[in-house]
Amino acid sequence: MQSPQSWPGDGLVLVAPGGLATPAFSGPEPGPAERLAALLGLRRLPLALSAADDPSVVLHGLSREPSGWLLPLSLDPGQDLAVPGCWAEALGAWRQPVLLLVPPAASAGAAAGAARAYHALLQAAGVPLLGLVQVQGTWQPEQRRCDGLPWLGWLAPEGDPEPDVALRAAATARWRAVSAARPDPSPCCPPVAADPRP
Repeated sequence: MQSPQSWPGDGLVLVAPGGLATPAFSGPEPGPAERLAALLGLRRLPLALSAADDPSVVLHGLSREPSGWLLPLSLDPGQDLAVPGCWAEALGAWRQPVLLLVPPAASAGAAAGAARAYHALLQAAGVPLLGLVQVQGTWQPEQRRCDGLPWLGWLAPEGDPEPDVALRAAATARWRAVSAARPDPSPCCPPVAADPRP
């Protein structure tokens, strides 16, 4: 478990293609959010979010949480919400550091299509992305290097500590780098309407 002083920022948001509520990320074993929280020494926040929730309100609430949290986003980061926009846009506006989880089906083989698409979505929205983490499956490091994406590693099946150690080191180093590169640690606020008085 890391000490609070060692966290480079307040917390991380986990995002995934389709959201973390999809069958690829849920099952009888501890899910990827629980495993990553334990691995990084973070507290998993039990927020159940829906498309009706305003991301700005949620992110503002997170800014008041004690440091050391991990929020798994159950929704797809590109999904249209009840308020205009999507989670990716809000995460970028608030400059909230994010980890992108990718199921093994999307990251196997020569093309990691979903990984590339979601990486591009987050990049276009200005989200401070730590990198991509493959969940389960078979890890093919040579193939992942050919993807040209910022892979941090994989959550291997439980019982193999070596990939966990490498993932923790890569994620922590990248979180420090992303936090140091942020131009302003405070979030952007939505624009205020101009005063209509002359």
